[in-house]
Amino acid sequence: MDLEAFRRDGALRIAGLFDAAGLDALETFEVRGPGARLQDSRLEAAIRPATDAASILLGGKAWPVRAVLFDKTAEANWRVAWHQDRTIPVRERMEAADYGPWSRKDGILHVMPPVAVLERMATLRIHIDPVGPENAPLLVALGSHRIGLVHAGKAATTATSLPQVVCLAERGDVWAYATPILHASDRAVAPTRRRVLQMDFAVDGLPHGLEWSGVG
Repeated sequence: MDLEAFRRDGALRIAGLFDAAGLDALETFEVRGPGARLQDSRLEAAIRPATDAASILLGGKAWPVRAVLFDKTAEANWRVAWHQDRTIPVRERMEAADYGPWSRKDGILHVMPPVAVLERMATLRIHIDPVGPENAPLLVALGSHRIGLVHAGKAATTATSLPQVVCLAERGDVWAYATPILHASDRAVAPTRRRVLQMDFAVDGLPHGLEWSGVG
């Protein structure tokens, strides 16, 4: 893996990280609708290649802290505007300086942490189905993970001022990106099923008694 490119650009394609057997295991996880957050004790074993890759990218022993399975189809074909992922999942609410606001997503408690926490995380998107140019590939703004938090109203303008990459993928490929990177996706032009298991990884614990919720 090209660690220098990942640190510079904030995005890296890892071709063929999951073989046929690994993909078969991931296909046992299903959601109803376009996407949902997963908490399943089987996940950690199923995503082991991604965890190992995240450990290399982050320079420490990584573990999965969030899993979201997206299932885009012709019936569920949506657009996502330019944005940063800004919240983390935690087990319970503990009042702490610089943490907030709080929210619940699919029943899981989330909080917005200081940006330094996000900068020590990596997000890996495991492609269960191939993603071509007409099937809503992810777009990322290279280098945007190094500019801190961007106001939502300026996200699109900031992204268009930076070089962008279209994250095309074959079945079994993984796109890794620095968690605070600016990213977006359009509606599919020629939609076919596009399943992506998106995993967030951390290498550090949290302060003030806060604990990652994990995926188990």
